Amino acid sequence: MANDRQERAARAEQMRKEREKADRKQRNLITVGIVVVVVALIALAGFGYQSMKKDKEIATELTTPQNVNKDYGILYTPEVATGKAPASDADPVKVTLYEDFLCPGCGALEQTAGSFLSDQVAAGEIQIEYRPYAFLVNQSTNEYSQRAWNAAACVNDKGGPKAFKAFHDILFANQPQEGGAGPENSQLIEWAKEAGVTGVDACINKQTFTPWIEDALSQGKDDGVSGTPTMRIDGKDVSGEGNTIPQQADIQKAIDAAKKA
Repeated sequence: MANDRQERAARAEQMRKEREKADRKQRNLITVGIVVVVVALIALAGFGYQSMKKDKEIATELTTPQNVNKDYGILYTPEVATGKAPASDADPVKVTLYEDFLCPGCGALEQTAGSFLSDQVAAGEIQIEYRPYAFLVNQSTNEYSQRAWNAAACVNDKGGPKAFKAFHDILFANQPQEGGAGPENSQLIEWAKEAGVTGVDACINKQTFTPWIEDALSQGKDDGVSGTPTMRIDGKDVSGEGNTIPQQADIQKAIDAAKKA
């Protein structure tokens, strides 16, 4: 009887040790699995962070957008506006317009003469060459002047001058005041969608065309531009009485003179 009890006790002890061994093995497997998952999550988070960081790095290399000319101009023509080929004898007057999307004067010009200019393009009377002149960078707390022009260049690069014009008009319709924060990049991306252009998130966030816009500003200064809006019709500066912002009548007069020249 004593031997039986001893054998049963020995078997029970052996079974207890085997269960403990199995439990330890299971715990080790669970621990290893948790470690693998944690490491994978950390790696994934690191990759996501690096991707997000890379997506938002500000561009420093010069990249020229598509659909621009050598003078940093975006050309909005009757053909672009209407989708129709120009008549063989069409000779629209060239209007060059230097703008800053934060400039109150540019906003005022858009309010008073924007529709007139658009109608004149659609009628085949003029074509407008929009040139960046983002000189009010320090007049907002988040460099809106430069970011807005970069976003406009992104839209033009992806969607062409017609999409640029739509985006241009949206920016002026929502122009912020100087001295505060302008719309953030997320809002610019939403407005790009309103203008019919998607897929420019990285371009806007990275400010891909900022070096090009800075070069455009330097070229504008070399061309004798000192502020915005600066309008030139047939190569001649146009302004209102007392060197004020040109009104519709001033613009029409300059257009008529250019046709006669």
